Amino acid sequence: MKPLKEKISITIDEDVLKELKILAEEDDRSLSQYINIILKKHIKNNKSI
Repeated sequence: MKPLKEKISITIDEDVLKELKILAEEDDRSLSQYINIILKKHIKNNKSI
């Protein structure tokens, strides 16, 4: 079963969005999927436990 997803709206700097789109395309992923992956990595790497 796929994990539940929730739609949100965020504001991203134009230069950051441009780079994210390039990186997502290079990784053959949708922008949403790519952002989700990098956010999960960031959270995992910054847990203080």
